[in-house]
Amino acid sequence: MDALNPQSGLKPEADPAQDLDRRARRNLLLLAGCQAVGQSCNTMMFAATGLSVITFYHHPELANLPVTMQHLGVMIWVFPAALLMQRVGRSIGFRVGSLFGMAGAIIMCTGLYTANFAVMCAGGLILGYAVACLQMYRFAAAELVPIHYRAKAISWVTAGGVAAAVIGPSLVRVTHDLVMPLYLATYAAILGLHVIVFTVMSFITFPSLATAASAAGAAEVAAPPRPLWVIASQPRFIASVIAGMLAFGTMSFIMSASPLAIVGCGFPHAEAHWVIFMHVLGMFVPSFFTGNLINRYGATTVMAWGVALMLAGVAAALAGLTEWNFRIALTVNGVGWNFLFVGATTVVTTCYRPSERGKTQALNDLLVFSTTATSSFMAGFLQDRWGWHPLNWFSVLLMLAAAAAVIWLRYQRPTLSPAH
Repeated sequence: MDALNPQSGLKPEADPAQDLDRRARRNLLLLAGCQAVGQSCNTMMFAATGLSVITFYHHPELANLPVTMQHLGVMIWVFPAALLMQRVGRSIGFRVGSLFGMAGAIIMCTGLYTANFAVMCAGGLILGYAVACLQMYRFAAAELVPIHYRAKAISWVTAGGVAAAVIGPSLVRVTHDLVMPLYLATYAAILGLHVIVFTVMSFITFPSLATAASAAGAAEVAAPPRPLWVIASQPRFIASVIAGMLAFGTMSFIMSASPLAIVGCGFPHAEAHWVIFMHVLGMFVPSFFTGNLINRYGATTVMAWGVALMLAGVAAALAGLTEWNFRIALTVNGVGWNFLFVGATTVVTTCYRPSERGKTQALNDLLVFSTTATSSFMAGFLQDRWGWHPLNWFSVLLMLAAAAAVIWLRYQRPTLSPAH
C-alpha cells in the first residue's frame, strides 16, 4: 500500500516481489507469540468472569461488569499507553502493559477469594491497560514491515489468536475447579501468562520513531504532525473506525452473553468453554489468509464479507437453542469479525504519518473500546432481561450500521489527505 495514495488499502493490490528479511520474520513471529499468549488472557477473562461472579454475587445482570470495567480501563489507559510508547518505544511500553496485566490478575484473584465484587471490578480496570497494549500489537506489526506487507503483517500477528483459541479455553477447562473457589486458579494462570509475555517481548526489536520517519517519504518527514481533529476528520478514518467499532462491539456483545445463555439453557459449564474455544478459533484462523485476501480483492470487499458472515452467525443463533446452534453461531461470528476488523485496521494504518501514530492509534482504540465496554455491559443485562434471541436481533441493527460504513468507505472519492 502506498502511503501517499488516497485509494491505499481500498482497492486490490498485487503481491510485492520483495520478500521479508529474516529479522523481520523473526520479529513478527515473536510478536505473534505474544499475541497468542496475551489474547489467551483476554479469552480466559471472557470465559470465566461471568461464571465466576455468579458463584457469590446474586445479581446475574451484573455478572459481566468486571469485563466491562476491563473495556472501560482500555478507554482510560489507551492514550497514556500510546503516548508512552511514542516517547519510550514499543518494547518498554509493551512490557509496562504486561506488568499491569500481572497486577490486574492478582487483584482478580484477591476479589474472587474474598468474594468481593468491587475488587474484581477494580482488577478488570487494571487489566484494561494490558488489553490496551495488546490491541496495539497489530499496529506494531505494521511498523515492522514495508508498506506493501502491512495487511499481511497485521493478519499474521492477529493469527497468533489461533493459539489463544487453544490455550485460553483449555486453561479454563483445566483450572476452573482446580482449587476453590471456582476459577481462582484460572486468574492465577492469567498472571503466569503475562509473565511469559513480559519475557518474550524483550527479544523483539522494534524500529524507533526516527527509523520509521527516515523510511517514510520526504513529504511526510518534512510535514509537521497534524492536529488530531484533522486526522480524525478524514472520511477514510471515520468510516474505517466505525466499521472497527461495530465489528468489535458486536463480537463482544455476542461473546459476553453466550456463556450465560448456554448455562441458562441447561448445558454444563464445559459446553460454554467449548463454544468460546470455537468462537476464538473462528476469530483467528482466517488471519492466515486474510492479508492475502485484502491484497487480492481490496479491504472493503473483505470487510463486506465480514458483515455478511456476522449476519449469518446471527441467523444460526436465531434458528434454535441446541449446542450446535451456539457453536455454529459463535464460530461464524468470529470469522466475520476477523474479516471486518482486520480490513478496518489495515485502512486505519493508511491515515496517519509516523509522528502521528501514537495519538491516532489511541483515538481509534478509544472509540473501539468505548463500544465494547458498552456492549459487554449490555450483554449481561439484555441476556438476563430479554434473552438470547432478542439480543441477537439487536445485533442485526449493529451489522446494518457496519454495512453502511463499508459502503461509504468503498465509494469515497479519492480526495483524502496524504498520510502514512
